[in-house]
Amino acid sequence: MLRETFGIMRELPRLHEIASVFIRHGLGDFVQRIGIAGVLERAGRMLQFGPAGESVKLDQASRVRMALEELGPTFVKLGQVMATRVDLFPPRWIAELEKLHAQVPPVPFEELLPELERTLGRSPFEVFRDIETRAHAAASIAQVHRAKLADGTPVVLKIRRPGVREKIETDLRLLRRVSELIEAEIPEARRYRPAEIAAQFARSLEREVDFVTETRNVQRFAQNFAGDPHIVIPRIFPEWTSDLLLVQEHVEGVPATDPAAVAAAGLDRKVLAARGVEVFLKMILLDGFFHADPHPGNVFYLPGNRMVVIDFGMVGRLSPQRRAQVIDLLAGLARMAEEPMLDVLLDWAGEGYVDEAKLAADVNEMVFDLEGVPLKDIRIGAAIRQFAAIVREHSIVLPSDLSLMFKTLITLEGLGRQYDPDLHIVQHLAPLVKRALAERHQPAELWRRGRGALEEFFNVAASVPRDVARLLREARRGKTRVDLDLKRLDHVGSQMERTFDRVTMGIMTASLVIGSAIVMTVPEGPTLFGLPVLATLGLAGYAAAFVNSLWIIYGVWRARRE
Repeated sequence: MLRETFGIMRELPRLHEIASVFIRHGLGDFVQRIGIAGVLERAGRMLQFGPAGESVKLDQASRVRMALEELGPTFVKLGQVMATRVDLFPPRWIAELEKLHAQVPPVPFEELLPELERTLGRSPFEVFRDIETRAHAAASIAQVHRAKLADGTPVVLKIRRPGVREKIETDLRLLRRVSELIEAEIPEARRYRPAEIAAQFARSLEREVDFVTETRNVQRFAQNFAGDPHIVIPRIFPEWTSDLLLVQEHVEGVPATDPAAVAAAGLDRKVLAARGVEVFLKMILLDGFFHADPHPGNVFYLPGNRMVVIDFGMVGRLSPQRRAQVIDLLAGLARMAEEPMLDVLLDWAGEGYVDEAKLAADVNEMVFDLEGVPLKDIRIGAAIRQFAAIVREHSIVLPSDLSLMFKTLITLEGLGRQYDPDLHIVQHLAPLVKRALAERHQPAELWRRGRGALEEFFNVAASVPRDVARLLREARRGKTRVDLDLKRLDHVGSQMERTFDRVTMGIMTASLVIGSAIVMTVPEGPTLFGLPVLATLGLAGYAAAFVNSLWIIYGVWRARRE
């Protein structure tokens, strides 16, 4: 049972640690409800459900945040992904989860050497010059050291921490199983889609821990902004890069985390804010490939009001269809038209039930609230939160790429307003939406879409003879099956069964009456204790027929009430 529930035994110590941390933060009821406590007890590991710590006095969102923080890098990353799900969690939870940060001390460089030597094939000191063994920055997955190439080019070495992949894989296995238990055991938690969040988190973290994937991301962003003189994407050196090591050009700039230093460097803060917003909106609306973590630590500024963007581990992708939906939604918001917004929301709802009348009323209310408000006074963050409240109210779960996009827009507005309090993303959004709408009707785009539709049509037409032949072949073999899904079929079947039961009882009752009448007409017959046997049987038959009649009458009355 234990192996079936939680896999290999070596995961039990980590599971025990996770459960203990949650109990210490006053979340013991959660541990018991999903069955973790019982599993550990069967494995001989007892949990102490003693008094919780001081955190029990805080609200649940704060306690969950503190528990995730204590559990380390994987769970901190999980909380950060949860903070992107504005469609699932209310603002109070989002604000609390945004506080998550991993206080991770750097690993001594000597501990990094064995794996560095394996991936490079020789000592890193033979490949790079002037390696700084003291970490320039440290995070939960990797840490950064400055160095130079043989030709003197300054670079940064982003090195994955030893053992982090193995620990993440163990935690991800546990998270997948725990999320399945939560959905199975806690009905009220199902609306938060724990299994879906765990799957999204696993995909995000697996990409982030693999520097080969990040290398491809950097190269694609560099290609998308190749002709823009205002944005710098540091160059990657793929000959030295692997899944363990990322070697990137080091660009010295003023960090966005220090607005005072930006002002001292003589940079125009309003221009920087506007360019930053335009860069990220272009990523989302025109490229469909965007940096999903635009916090100040990932942005630097150069003379001439140029911007450097780093750390492309967490990115978002929007398919052409999804991007078209986003543009339609934003265009509807700009025109204060509820129909396009409602259509997009119903598309995102998928097969789930949605009360369309109530949804239309909620969208109409949001449009009414924004109608007449000057464009410069609309806050994109507030509009997204109001939109997310509607989505949560109707249990519409946004695709993960959309939740990342909305979170990116909210973070971007916060970053931009640090430099320009009068910044209004909506004013920068409108021209890009118009440009994206105009591009739909360009001859090249119309030809691309038309060609795709024709190819799909011809593919379907070409497959019809093959599909018909396969259907006939299966019919000849007796393998054709028709599945009918009729609503209330089980109820109809049970009604028919009760009807047949009453008919059968009615026939038996009539038989008893007739038989008893015949027996009672016999003038002579055997006696028992002085009583005529046939007459007695006739009376018993009449009594049974009377009881059956009452049962049939009651059954008919109850069926009519139902």
